[in-house]
Amino acid sequence: MPLSRQIPAALGLLALASVAGAQTPAETIDRASRAFKAAGTVRATFEQTLNNPLTGNQSKSTGELALAQPGKLSLKFSGAGDRVVADGKNLWVYLPSAAPGQVLKMPAGKSSGVGFDVIDDLLTSPRTNFDVADGGVATIDGHGTHGVILTPKREGQGIAKARVWVDDESGALRQVVLTQDTGLERTWRITSWTPNATLPKGTFTFEVPSGAKVVDQESFRPGR
Repeated sequence: MPLSRQIPAALGLLALASVAGAQTPAETIDRASRAFKAAGTVRATFEQTLNNPLTGNQSKSTGELALAQPGKLSLKFSGAGDRVVADGKNLWVYLPSAAPGQVLKMPAGKSSGVGFDVIDDLLTSPRTNFDVADGGVATIDGHGTHGVILTPKREGQGIAKARVWVDDESGALRQVVLTQDTGLERTWRITSWTPNATLPKGTFTFEVPSGAKVVDQESFRPGR
């Protein structure tokens, strides 16, 4: 390439790098929010690391995630068949690895404490629900990212803070670290993130396993 063309191209790359490096935490999370809302649906795979500071134990697992606007989620873990489903009306939590034979049924919008059910809050209205701070920069699986620290503005969300890393190019999530009120820390490394994914029929339908007892959390609200 002639030098006369190399110089403008180099200057253009420097300008893009400058913009990426200069973005504020609010701009980073807003960009992730816009990408999420524009997608409508997302299919993702992840690797989870769970650290329990009370016991010193660490466990790892993998899983699949599906999201759809507004407020629908399907989360499947490998292994024992743990599953979380938000169907738009209710949140269903089935964790045979920890509570065999029991299904929790909660009102839509309530956090299960399992983790990925907060993704809607993290990406739909992040600056409404959280205070935003700089989380630094990192390269994750070859992708340049900016990190953002999100601290809940109100109690009752089940988490103390969330740290998210947003892809500099696509606005996709590359990693999420969620610290719960109990001190439990969940780290998800996103191994794939596909926006506008075609999801199978029934993705957000939960069928209670045969013999399982449904514990309806709605019945435990104060005043009832």
